[in-house]
Amino acid sequence: MSAELSLFLGNTIASRLPTRQASPWRKSLSPWDRYGGLSLVGKKINKIPEASWPVETVIFAYPGKLTYGPGELIFWELKLMGESADHGFFLEVILPAVEEAGRLSDQRWQRLNRLWGQFEVHAVYAARGLTWVTPFDLSDDAGGRRRRRRRKRPRKKDAPNLQEILEALTVRMSQLLPGKHHTPEDVWDALSEEEQASLRAAMEQATRIPVHHANLEGAPKHWPGRWMGTQIFPSIPRPIVPYLELASLLHIGRQTHFGCGTFTIS
Repeated sequence: MSAELSLFLGNTIASRLPTRQASPWRKSLSPWDRYGGLSLVGKKINKIPEASWPVETVIFAYPGKLTYGPGELIFWELKLMGESADHGFFLEVILPAVEEAGRLSDQRWQRLNRLWGQFEVHAVYAARGLTWVTPFDLSDDAGGRRRRRRRKRPRKKDAPNLQEILEALTVRMSQLLPGKHHTPEDVWDALSEEEQASLRAAMEQATRIPVHHANLEGAPKHWPGRWMGTQIFPSIPRPIVPYLELASLLHIGRQTHFGCGTFTIS
C-alpha cells in the first residue's frame, strides 16, 4: 500500500501545483511510467521503481487487512525529514492533496476495490516538536549560577536532542527512587528485561534524530532555569513519545523543585 500511496498522492500533488513547482515532482515520479504509471493503481505492484518524491519523505502504511468496510480506519504514516520538515508545507500541499484524493469524482478510481475517491480524513496526528513551558537547564556542569546567567543567547548545543532528553529522564527517575544517592544505572536495574529493551530501543532511535531547528531565549530575569522556547525535530518516532510524556510529567534537568524542565509535545 505504501507504493500506491506514493504513486497516487505524488501525482495528485503534482497536478495541483503550478507548472514550475510541479516539474520536479513529475520528474521524480517518471520512473513509474515504464511500469504503467497510474494504471497500476488498484493492481498488485510486483516491482517498485526507484521513484521517491522530490522532498525528503518516508511513507509507511501500517500492516492491516486486505479488505476494509465502511467506517473502518486505515492508518498510515508520512514523515517529512531534514529541510523538508516544514509544517506549513504539509498543511498547504500534502494535506489538501490527501483530502482531494478522498473525494475524487473521476469514475476511473471509484471502484469497489479501490481506496481513492471513497474515504475521508478522520484524524491527523503530528509529533515533531517540543515547547518548553517552563525554563529548563539540562547542563551537567557544576558552575555557578552567576557564570551561566551572563550568557543571554543560547548556543547550538544548548538545545537538547532527543537522546539528551531521554538521558535526563533517567537521571530524574534515579532521584525518585526510594533511598538516597541513586544513579541512572540503578534505574536500569529496577526495570524488567522487557522495560529495559523498550527504553534501549527508544534511546537507539533517539541517537539518529538531530535537532532540526531551535528557537530558544533566556529565561526571565530572577527565574530559575536557563532557557525557554521551542524545538523542531525531523520526526519523533512513536516509541519515543511515551518517554517524552513521562519526562514532561516528572520535569527534567536542574531546579525541578521550582517547576523547571517541563514541555508539551506538538
